[in-house]
Amino acid sequence: MLFATKNIYYLVILNEYFSWLISCIVLKTADEIKVNSPSSLCNFNMQEIRPYSITTDTLSIPPLNEKKLAMDVLRLDKIHPFVSGNKWFKLRYYLEAARKENKQTILTYGGAWSNHIIATAAACRLSGLESIGIIRGEEATELSPTLQQAKEMGMRLFFLNREDYRDKKIPAEIAGTDHYLIPEGGFGILGAEGAATIAGYFTKNNYTHICCAAGTGTMTAGLLRAATKHMSIVSVSVLKNHTGLENNIRGLGGNESVPLEVIHDYHFGGYAKYNSELVHFMNEFFSETGIPTDFVYTAKAFFAANDLARNNFFPPGSHVLLIHSGGLQGNASFKKGTLIF
Repeated sequence: MLFATKNIYYLVILNEYFSWLISCIVLKTADEIKVNSPSSLCNFNMQEIRPYSITTDTLSIPPLNEKKLAMDVLRLDKIHPFVSGNKWFKLRYYLEAARKENKQTILTYGGAWSNHIIATAAACRLSGLESIGIIRGEEATELSPTLQQAKEMGMRLFFLNREDYRDKKIPAEIAGTDHYLIPEGGFGILGAEGAATIAGYFTKNNYTHICCAAGTGTMTAGLLRAATKHMSIVSVSVLKNHTGLENNIRGLGGNESVPLEVIHDYHFGGYAKYNSELVHFMNEFFSETGIPTDFVYTAKAFFAANDLARNNFFPPGSHVLLIHSGGLQGNASFKKGTLIF
């Protein structure tokens, strides 16, 4: 019986995988997908999307035993080096819609270290689409590694001052482009619907709580859509004073029958901010579990879950699933030796 159950599980994963291949990657053969860069790193990383690589890793760290809690990590970071974690799920239905509308160019927005920007560049490269990134802030003398890699994957970059970026203006030189717009961070119904398919990679009945980081809240909204009544969603905001986050999540996610708790106490000063305590946690967590985290999203969510467990937020007997949303490329901004992984 167990063998049959596992077979059904793997068939579900394979179905998801081939659905993605058919809708997006068939436009290019493996030999045709190349990166216009001599960098062996980029060429190696232009590999297929691998949802079948997702695992659920069980944690064995204090204070779980003393609090009578169980905690697992859904390793979405294993999907792809660039289109990693929740990024693939949030992008998938946008790319499918673009294909159906016969659009050949994707336009989106993000910052200099944006996971969304590099994921979009890589996904478009794999799908045979052109990509344009509108970047927040003036162009620096030296591009961040994120933007450099996005550029090497074929993304055309345009920079806006913060005021124009806030208004989501499109530079005059590309105003007439016949493009398909993906909102910043994939925020929107299609992004949430894609994020809802994350639930196909874990057994819902096993968990009382789903805990994840939130920027735009798109992934949280997707998880909310897919959740059952016995589950609670815990969303850790990585932005300071993001007071509208819960409304954004509920607006996309609906499902009022599922409890939603938005936590605002673990942003460490704001988006992409950190301190020595967070860095120490990242290294300690990796040492104990072998799981790498990024300082923008997952480290804050995992730190929060650990601290909430210590402070009796989760009732005894709870089984918590932490979502590893990928984004490890952002750690390249650290000085060498800061992290042990």
